[in-house]
Amino acid sequence: MKPHEKPVNSIWNLLKQSRIVSALLIILLVLLILYMGSKVSWLFVPIRQFLSIIGLPVILAGVFYYLLNPLVNRLERKMKVNRTLTITGVFIVVIVLLGWGIWSVIPIINQQLRDLIAAFPNYIDEFNRFVNGLNAHPLTKQFQGQVNHFSDLAAKELSQRSSDYIKTTVNSLGNVLGTMTTVVVALITMPFILFYLLRDGRKLPYYVAKFVPSRLQPSFLKVLSEINAQISNYVRGQLTVAFFVAIMFWLGYYFIGLKFALTIGVMAGILNLIPYLGSFLAMVPAILVGSFMSPWMLVKVLIVFAIEQTIEGRVLSPLILGSNLKIHPVTIIVVLLASGKMFGVMGVIFGIPGYAVLKVLITHLFEWYRANSGLYDTTPASSTTEKEDEHEENRT
Repeated sequence: MKPHEKPVNSIWNLLKQSRIVSALLIILLVLLILYMGSKVSWLFVPIRQFLSIIGLPVILAGVFYYLLNPLVNRLERKMKVNRTLTITGVFIVVIVLLGWGIWSVIPIINQQLRDLIAAFPNYIDEFNRFVNGLNAHPLTKQFQGQVNHFSDLAAKELSQRSSDYIKTTVNSLGNVLGTMTTVVVALITMPFILFYLLRDGRKLPYYVAKFVPSRLQPSFLKVLSEINAQISNYVRGQLTVAFFVAIMFWLGYYFIGLKFALTIGVMAGILNLIPYLGSFLAMVPAILVGSFMSPWMLVKVLIVFAIEQTIEGRVLSPLILGSNLKIHPVTIIVVLLASGKMFGVMGVIFGIPGYAVLKVLITHLFEWYRANSGLYDTTPASSTTEKEDEHEENRT
Protein backbone atom coordinates (compact mmCIF):
# COMPACT_ATOMS: atom_id res chain seq x y z
CA MET A 1 0.00 0.00 0.00
CA LYS A 2 1.33 3.40 -0.88
CA PRO A 3 1.94 5.86 1.98
CA HIS A 4 -0.51 8.44 0.67
CA GLU A 5 -3.47 5.98 0.58
CA LYS A 6 -3.79 5.66 4.34
CA PRO A 7 -4.83 9.29 5.07
CA VAL A 8 -7.26 9.20 2.16
CA ASN A 9 -8.90 6.03 3.51
CA SER A 10 -9.03 7.54 7.00
CA ILE A 11 -10.80 10.66 5.74
CA TRP A 12 -13.25 8.56 3.72
CA ASN A 13 -14.01 6.35 6.74
CA LEU A 14 -14.49 9.47 8.86
CA LEU A 15 -16.94 10.88 6.32
CA LYS A 16 -18.88 7.60 6.20
CA GLN A 17 -19.09 7.40 10.00
CA SER A 18 -20.14 11.02 10.49
CA ARG A 19 -23.93 11.22 10.62
CA ILE A 20 -23.90 14.99 10.17
CA VAL A 21 -21.95 14.67 6.93
CA SER A 22 -24.31 11.91 5.78
CA ALA A 23 -27.32 14.13 6.47
CA LEU A 24 -25.73 17.03 4.60
CA LEU A 25 -25.00 14.76 1.63
CA ILE A 26 -28.62 13.60 1.57
CA ILE A 27 -29.83 17.23 1.64
CA LEU A 28 -27.38 18.08 -1.15
CA LEU A 29 -28.68 15.21 -3.28
CA VAL A 30 -32.30 16.25 -2.71
CA LEU A 31 -31.50 19.84 -3.72
CA LEU A 32 -29.65 18.57 -6.78
CA ILE A 33 -32.66 16.47 -7.80
CA LEU A 34 -34.97 19.48 -7.37
CA TYR A 35 -32.62 21.63 -9.43
CA MET A 36 -32.46 19.09 -12.25
CA GLY A 37 -36.24 18.74 -12.10
CA SER A 38 -36.60 22.49 -12.68
CA LYS A 39 -34.47 22.17 -15.82
CA VAL A 40 -36.79 19.54 -17.33
CA SER A 41 -40.07 21.11 -16.20
CA TRP A 42 -41.62 20.32 -19.60
CA LEU A 43 -41.81 16.69 -18.46
CA PHE A 44 -44.31 17.69 -15.78
CA VAL A 45 -46.65 19.63 -18.07
CA PRO A 46 -49.01 16.64 -18.64
CA ILE A 47 -49.09 15.99 -14.89
CA ARG A 48 -49.90 19.67 -14.23
CA GLN A 49 -52.69 19.60 -16.80
CA PHE A 50 -54.12 16.41 -15.32
CA LEU A 51 -54.08 17.91 -11.82
CA SER A 52 -55.71 21.12 -13.05
CA ILE A 53 -58.60 19.06 -14.44
CA ILE A 54 -59.03 16.61 -11.58
CA GLY A 55 -57.96 18.91 -8.74
CA LEU A 56 -61.18 20.88 -8.23
CA PRO A 57 -63.59 17.91 -8.05
CA VAL A 58 -61.19 16.03 -5.77
CA ILE A 59 -60.89 19.02 -3.41
CA LEU A 60 -64.66 19.53 -3.32
CA ALA A 61 -65.22 15.81 -2.74
CA GLY A 62 -62.62 15.85 0.04
CA VAL A 63 -64.34 18.76 1.81
CA PHE A 64 -67.73 17.04 1.68
CA TYR A 65 -66.10 13.76 2.70
CA TYR A 66 -64.82 15.23 5.96
CA LEU A 67 -68.24 16.76 6.58
CA LEU A 68 -70.35 13.68 5.85
CA ASN A 69 -68.07 10.81 6.87
CA PRO A 70 -68.75 11.09 10.65
CA LEU A 71 -72.50 11.15 9.95
CA VAL A 72 -72.28 8.09 7.67
CA ASN A 73 -70.20 6.20 10.23
CA ARG A 74 -72.65 6.96 13.03
CA LEU A 75 -75.70 6.00 10.99
CA GLU A 76 -74.04 2.79 9.86
CA ARG A 77 -73.25 1.79 13.47
CA LYS A 78 -76.63 2.69 14.94
CA MET A 79 -78.95 1.59 12.15
CA LYS A 80 -76.86 -1.46 11.20
CA VAL A 81 -77.59 -0.84 7.51
CA ASN A 82 -75.35 -1.53 4.56
CA ARG A 83 -72.89 1.35 4.07
CA THR A 84 -73.88 1.85 0.44
CA LEU A 85 -77.54 2.28 1.42
CA THR A 86 -76.55 4.65 4.21
CA ILE A 87 -74.53 6.81 1.82
CA THR A 88 -77.42 6.83 -0.67
CA GLY A 89 -79.82 8.02 2.04
CA VAL A 90 -77.42 10.77 3.13
CA PHE A 91 -77.05 11.86 -0.51
CA ILE A 92 -80.83 12.14 -0.89
CA VAL A 93 -81.11 14.28 2.26
CA VAL A 94 -78.25 16.54 1.14
CA ILE A 95 -79.79 16.99 -2.32
CA VAL A 96 -83.16 17.92 -0.76
CA LEU A 97 -81.51 20.47 1.55
CA LEU A 98 -79.47 21.96 -1.29
CA GLY A 99 -82.59 22.18 -3.46
CA TRP A 100 -84.47 23.93 -0.67
CA GLY A 101 -81.59 26.37 -0.22
CA ILE A 102 -81.40 27.12 -3.94
CA TRP A 103 -85.13 27.75 -4.24
CA SER A 104 -85.52 29.80 -1.05
CA VAL A 105 -82.25 31.56 -0.18
CA ILE A 106 -80.57 32.11 -3.57
CA PRO A 107 -83.40 34.28 -4.98
CA ILE A 108 -83.23 36.55 -1.91
CA ILE A 109 -79.46 36.95 -2.26
CA ASN A 110 -79.85 37.57 -5.98
CA GLN A 111 -82.41 40.31 -5.36
CA GLN A 112 -80.26 41.94 -2.69
CA LEU A 113 -77.25 41.89 -4.99
CA ARG A 114 -79.31 43.60 -7.69
CA ASP A 115 -80.48 46.22 -5.19
CA LEU A 116 -76.91 46.76 -4.03
CA ILE A 117 -75.70 47.27 -7.61
CA ALA A 118 -78.62 49.63 -8.30
CA ALA A 119 -77.90 51.63 -5.13
CA PHE A 120 -74.17 51.84 -5.79
CA PRO A 121 -74.38 55.11 -7.81
CA ASN A 122 -76.29 56.71 -4.92
CA TYR A 123 -73.54 55.62 -2.54
CA ILE A 124 -70.97 57.19 -4.87
CA ASP A 125 -72.95 60.46 -4.86
CA GLU A 126 -73.13 60.38 -1.06
CA PHE A 127 -69.39 59.84 -0.91
CA ASN A 128 -68.76 62.76 -3.27
CA ARG A 129 -70.97 65.03 -1.17
CA PHE A 130 -69.07 63.94 1.91
CA VAL A 131 -65.74 64.76 0.27
CA ASN A 132 -67.05 68.13 -0.95
CA GLY A 133 -68.22 68.91 2.55
CA LEU A 134 -64.77 68.16 3.90
CA ASN A 135 -63.18 70.41 1.29
CA ALA A 136 -65.51 73.25 2.26
CA HIS A 137 -64.60 72.97 5.93
CA PRO A 138 -62.41 75.84 7.25
CA LEU A 139 -59.84 73.43 8.70
CA THR A 140 -59.20 71.81 5.32
CA LYS A 141 -58.95 75.03 3.28
CA GLN A 142 -55.42 75.72 4.51
CA PHE A 143 -54.37 72.32 3.13
CA GLN A 144 -56.30 72.73 -0.12
CA GLY A 145 -53.19 72.70 -2.32
CA GLN A 146 -51.85 69.46 -0.85
CA VAL A 147 -55.30 67.86 -1.01
CA ASN A 148 -55.73 68.76 -4.68
CA HIS A 149 -52.23 67.51 -5.46
CA PHE A 150 -52.88 64.13 -3.85
CA SER A 151 -56.33 63.96 -5.48
CA ASP A 152 -54.77 64.44 -8.91
CA LEU A 153 -52.20 61.77 -8.21
CA ALA A 154 -54.89 59.38 -6.97
CA ALA A 155 -57.04 60.08 -10.06
CA LYS A 156 -54.13 59.40 -12.42
CA GLU A 157 -53.23 56.20 -10.57
CA LEU A 158 -56.85 55.06 -10.57
CA SER A 159 -57.17 55.78 -14.30
CA GLN A 160 -53.99 53.86 -15.07
CA ARG A 161 -55.01 50.91 -12.93
CA SER A 162 -58.50 50.87 -14.44
CA SER A 163 -57.13 50.76 -17.98
CA ASP A 164 -54.77 47.96 -16.99
CA TYR A 165 -57.60 45.98 -15.43
CA ILE A 166 -59.79 46.50 -18.50
CA LYS A 167 -57.03 45.22 -20.78
CA THR A 168 -56.47 42.23 -18.52
CA THR A 169 -60.19 41.50 -18.43
CA VAL A 170 -60.50 41.69 -22.22
CA ASN A 171 -57.50 39.42 -22.65
CA SER A 172 -58.91 36.96 -20.12
CA LEU A 173 -62.34 36.66 -21.70
CA GLY A 174 -61.06 33.78 -23.80
CA ASN A 175 -60.39 31.78 -20.62
CA VAL A 176 -63.92 32.27 -19.25
CA LEU A 177 -65.36 29.43 -21.33
CA GLY A 178 -62.58 27.08 -20.23
CA THR A 179 -63.09 28.01 -16.58
CA MET A 180 -66.85 27.49 -16.80
CA THR A 181 -66.28 24.13 -18.45
CA THR A 182 -63.91 23.10 -15.66
CA VAL A 183 -66.42 24.14 -13.00
CA VAL A 184 -69.29 22.28 -14.69
CA VAL A 185 -67.18 19.13 -15.08
CA ALA A 186 -66.15 19.41 -11.41
CA LEU A 187 -69.75 19.73 -10.23
CA ILE A 188 -70.77 16.71 -12.30
CA THR A 189 -67.90 14.42 -11.31
CA MET A 190 -67.62 15.49 -7.66
CA PRO A 191 -70.64 13.44 -6.39
CA PHE A 192 -69.27 10.25 -7.92
CA ILE A 193 -65.82 10.80 -6.35
CA LEU A 194 -67.49 11.64 -3.03
CA PHE A 195 -69.60 8.47 -3.13
CA TYR A 196 -66.58 6.21 -3.58
CA LEU A 197 -64.59 8.15 -0.98
CA LEU A 198 -67.34 7.63 1.58
CA ARG A 199 -67.65 3.95 0.68
CA ASP A 200 -63.98 2.95 0.35
CA GLY A 201 -62.09 5.83 1.97
CA ARG A 202 -61.24 3.77 5.05
CA LYS A 203 -59.40 1.21 2.91
CA LEU A 204 -57.28 3.77 1.04
CA PRO A 205 -54.44 4.13 3.63
CA TYR A 206 -53.99 0.37 3.86
CA TYR A 207 -53.97 0.07 0.07
CA VAL A 208 -51.27 2.75 -0.22
CA ALA A 209 -49.30 1.14 2.63
CA LYS A 210 -48.81 -2.00 0.51
CA PHE A 211 -46.24 -0.09 -1.56
CA VAL A 212 -44.22 0.78 1.57
CA PRO A 213 -41.67 -1.68 3.06
CA SER A 214 -43.19 -3.90 5.75
CA ARG A 215 -41.11 -2.54 8.63
CA LEU A 216 -42.16 1.03 7.77
CA GLN A 217 -45.88 0.36 7.36
CA PRO A 218 -46.88 1.00 11.02
CA SER A 219 -45.09 4.38 11.03
CA PHE A 220 -46.53 5.22 7.62
CA LEU A 221 -50.09 4.46 8.75
CA LYS A 222 -49.56 6.48 11.92
CA VAL A 223 -48.43 9.52 9.91
CA LEU A 224 -51.42 9.19 7.56
CA SER A 225 -53.75 8.91 10.55
CA GLU A 226 -52.39 12.09 12.12
CA ILE A 227 -52.57 13.98 8.81
CA ASN A 228 -56.16 12.81 8.33
CA ALA A 229 -57.05 13.96 11.85
CA GLN A 230 -55.47 17.38 11.32
CA ILE A 231 -57.25 17.98 8.01
CA SER A 232 -60.61 16.67 9.23
CA ASN A 233 -60.51 18.81 12.38
CA TYR A 234 -59.63 21.89 10.36
CA VAL A 235 -62.20 21.39 7.59
CA ARG A 236 -65.11 20.49 9.85
CA GLY A 237 -64.23 23.14 12.39
CA GLN A 238 -63.76 25.98 9.92
CA LEU A 239 -66.94 25.21 7.97
CA THR A 240 -69.01 24.88 11.15
CA VAL A 241 -67.68 28.15 12.56
CA ALA A 242 -68.24 29.89 9.20
CA PHE A 243 -71.86 28.68 9.14
CA PHE A 244 -72.60 30.04 12.61
CA VAL A 245 -70.76 33.29 11.83
CA ALA A 246 -72.98 33.80 8.77
CA ILE A 247 -76.10 33.14 10.88
CA MET A 248 -74.98 35.55 13.63
CA PHE A 249 -74.11 38.36 11.23
CA TRP A 250 -77.33 37.89 9.29
CA LEU A 251 -79.51 38.00 12.43
CA GLY A 252 -77.53 40.90 13.91
CA TYR A 253 -77.73 43.01 10.75
CA TYR A 254 -81.38 42.09 10.28
CA PHE A 255 -82.38 43.25 13.77
CA ILE A 256 -80.55 46.58 13.47
CA GLY A 257 -82.17 47.23 10.08
CA LEU A 258 -79.06 47.11 7.88
CA LYS A 259 -79.76 46.81 4.17
CA PHE A 260 -78.68 43.65 2.37
CA ALA A 261 -78.34 41.81 5.72
CA LEU A 262 -78.57 38.29 4.28
CA THR A 263 -76.07 38.93 1.48
CA ILE A 264 -73.55 40.58 3.80
CA GLY A 265 -74.00 37.77 6.35
CA VAL A 266 -73.34 35.08 3.73
CA MET A 267 -70.28 37.00 2.52
CA ALA A 268 -69.05 37.20 6.13
CA GLY A 269 -69.44 33.44 6.56
CA ILE A 270 -67.52 32.71 3.36
CA LEU A 271 -64.74 35.15 4.20
CA ASN A 272 -64.51 33.68 7.70
CA LEU A 273 -62.92 30.59 6.09
CA ILE A 274 -59.76 32.73 6.09
CA PRO A 275 -58.59 32.59 9.73
CA TYR A 276 -58.21 35.93 11.56
CA LEU A 277 -58.15 38.05 8.40
CA GLY A 278 -61.53 36.94 7.08
CA SER A 279 -63.57 38.48 9.90
CA PHE A 280 -62.10 41.93 9.30
CA LEU A 281 -62.49 41.63 5.53
CA ALA A 282 -66.15 40.77 6.11
CA MET A 283 -66.62 44.09 7.92
CA VAL A 284 -65.76 46.18 4.85
CA PRO A 285 -69.15 45.88 3.02
CA ALA A 286 -71.10 46.22 6.27
CA ILE A 287 -69.21 49.38 7.27
CA LEU A 288 -69.66 50.88 3.78
CA VAL A 289 -73.41 50.25 3.70
CA GLY A 290 -73.88 51.33 7.32
CA SER A 291 -71.88 54.55 6.91
CA PHE A 292 -73.93 55.53 3.84
CA MET A 293 -77.20 54.88 5.68
CA SER A 294 -76.46 56.98 8.80
CA PRO A 295 -73.76 57.52 11.47
CA TRP A 296 -75.96 55.78 14.05
CA MET A 297 -76.27 52.74 11.75
CA LEU A 298 -72.48 52.62 11.51
CA VAL A 299 -72.29 52.54 15.32
CA LYS A 300 -74.82 49.70 15.45
CA VAL A 301 -72.82 47.76 12.81
CA LEU A 302 -69.68 48.09 14.95
CA ILE A 303 -71.63 46.91 18.02
CA VAL A 304 -72.86 43.83 16.11
CA PHE A 305 -69.30 43.12 15.00
CA ALA A 306 -67.98 43.41 18.58
CA ILE A 307 -70.68 41.05 19.90
CA GLU A 308 -70.05 38.54 17.10
CA GLN A 309 -66.29 38.59 17.67
CA THR A 310 -66.78 38.03 21.40
CA ILE A 311 -69.11 35.06 20.87
CA GLU A 312 -66.89 33.58 18.18
CA GLY A 313 -63.64 34.02 20.12
CA ARG A 314 -64.93 32.99 23.55
CA VAL A 315 -67.51 30.32 22.69
CA LEU A 316 -67.59 29.06 19.08
CA SER A 317 -63.92 28.68 18.22
CA PRO A 318 -62.85 27.08 21.55
CA LEU A 319 -65.89 24.78 21.51
CA ILE A 320 -65.73 23.69 17.85
CA LEU A 321 -62.10 24.11 16.85
CA GLY A 322 -60.42 23.81 20.23
CA SER A 323 -56.64 23.55 20.09
CA ASN A 324 -56.43 20.53 17.80
CA LEU A 325 -54.09 22.14 15.30
CA LYS A 326 -51.81 23.52 18.03
CA ILE A 327 -50.66 26.42 15.84
CA HIS A 328 -49.80 29.78 17.39
CA PRO A 329 -51.88 32.74 16.10
CA VAL A 330 -48.73 34.57 14.98
CA THR A 331 -47.71 31.50 12.98
CA ILE A 332 -51.14 31.43 11.35
CA ILE A 333 -50.83 35.07 10.26
CA VAL A 334 -47.31 34.51 8.88
CA VAL A 335 -48.45 31.39 6.99
CA LEU A 336 -51.44 33.25 5.53
CA LEU A 337 -49.31 36.17 4.36
CA ALA A 338 -46.59 33.94 2.89
CA SER A 339 -48.95 31.45 1.20
CA GLY A 340 -51.11 34.26 -0.15
CA LYS A 341 -48.07 35.97 -1.65
CA MET A 342 -46.82 32.76 -3.27
CA PHE A 343 -50.07 31.06 -4.34
CA GLY A 344 -52.74 33.78 -4.29
CA VAL A 345 -56.28 33.05 -3.12
CA MET A 346 -55.75 29.29 -3.11
CA GLY A 347 -52.72 29.76 -0.89
CA VAL A 348 -54.77 31.77 1.61
CA ILE A 349 -57.50 29.09 1.69
CA PHE A 350 -55.24 26.03 1.85
CA GLY A 351 -52.22 27.56 3.63
CA ILE A 352 -53.19 26.51 7.16
CA PRO A 353 -54.09 22.85 6.40
CA GLY A 354 -50.98 22.60 4.22
CA TYR A 355 -48.87 23.90 7.08
CA ALA A 356 -50.53 21.42 9.46
CA VAL A 357 -49.66 18.52 7.11
CA LEU A 358 -46.06 19.71 6.74
CA LYS A 359 -45.82 20.07 10.50
CA VAL A 360 -46.82 16.42 11.00
CA LEU A 361 -44.35 15.21 8.35
CA ILE A 362 -41.44 17.31 9.64
CA THR A 363 -42.16 16.31 13.26
CA HIS A 364 -42.02 12.59 12.45
CA LEU A 365 -38.96 13.08 10.25
CA PHE A 366 -37.18 14.88 13.06
CA GLU A 367 -38.16 12.19 15.57
CA TRP A 368 -36.73 9.54 13.24
CA TYR A 369 -33.51 11.53 12.79
CA ARG A 370 -33.26 12.12 16.53
CA ALA A 371 -33.62 8.41 17.26
CA ASN A 372 -31.13 7.28 14.61
CA SER A 373 -28.54 10.05 14.43
CA GLY A 374 -27.01 9.50 17.86
CA LEU A 375 -26.57 13.27 18.24
CA TYR A 376 -29.28 13.70 20.89
CA ASP A 377 -28.81 12.35 24.39
CA THR A 378 -32.07 10.91 25.65
CA THR A 379 -30.78 10.83 29.24
CA PRO A 380 -32.20 13.76 31.24
CA ALA A 381 -29.67 16.31 32.45
CA SER A 382 -30.68 15.87 36.10
CA SER A 383 -30.07 12.11 36.07
CA THR A 384 -26.70 12.69 34.35
CA THR A 385 -25.69 15.09 37.12
CA GLU A 386 -26.77 12.61 39.80
CA LYS A 387 -24.68 9.87 38.16
CA GLU A 388 -21.64 12.15 38.04
CA ASP A 389 -22.06 13.07 41.73
CA GLU A 390 -22.43 9.41 42.62
CA HIS A 391 -19.32 8.55 40.66
CA GLU A 392 -17.40 11.34 42.40
CA GLU A 393 -18.50 10.08 45.84
CA ASN A 394 -17.34 6.55 44.98
CA ARG A 395 -13.97 7.89 43.94
CA THR A 396 -13.53 9.80 47.18
